[in-house]
Amino acid sequence: MCWKDQPILLALLACLSLSGIGHAGAVQDNQLTETERGAGWQLLFNGRNLDGWMTSDSKPSRRKVEDGAINPHRCGAYMMVHKRTWEDFQLQLDFKISPRCNSGIFFRTSTLKRKQGRDVGFNGLEIAIDDTQTAGFHDTGALYDLIKPRKNAMKPVGQWNHLELICRGQSIRVVVNGTRVLDGNLGRFTKPNLRPDGSRHKFPFAYSAHPRRGYIGLQDHGADCWFKNIKLLDLKKPRR
Repeated sequence: MCWKDQPILLALLACLSLSGIGHAGAVQDNQLTETERGAGWQLLFNGRNLDGWMTSDSKPSRRKVEDGAINPHRCGAYMMVHKRTWEDFQLQLDFKISPRCNSGIFFRTSTLKRKQGRDVGFNGLEIAIDDTQTAGFHDTGALYDLIKPRKNAMKPVGQWNHLELICRGQSIRVVVNGTRVLDGNLGRFTKPNLRPDGSRHKFPFAYSAHPRRGYIGLQDHGADCWFKNIKLLDLKKPRR
């Protein structure tokens, strides 16, 4: 190789490194990094099958894994749920919506049994995911019907988004695409159907007394929505 060719070769190697091609340490979908593994993160979805997952009717999903992602739409029940329950945790995942999508991430769903004729969604809390551009009680990043996000930080339909949900005691935090959009305190919701400011919400519960342990679920609400890179750090588990 001539010395004059070196700049071209170095530039090519730099491009390959940035794109992840030929780089042994490149991050792959549905895998833990060395750093995550060392910190105690758990992979909840392996990208190949639905091991560890079921519908909220405790049955296998009618819909298989699609391109390394879970699509809860037409799974056969209200949502897909992970079989384990969690209390305090940090969850991160990537999601992509279809046009007119209405979905959500449920957490602390205390039971999968219907109560008083209500759907299972009333048994937990939901971070909304919707095909909207506003920042109201039902828009992406909201604690559904309870707390609005500060802004709608979601990317356009068809693009992948990164979401983090941190639950510690009564504290709830949501980060969408690197932007902190919500910080909430369930301890302030002391009356059924009322937000702390006195405005009304749909749920006949005082969320200050809501169970802190429950299932994590991916909602089917009538449109395709894909989820991958689902990882969880159990904040109740002692760190090494």
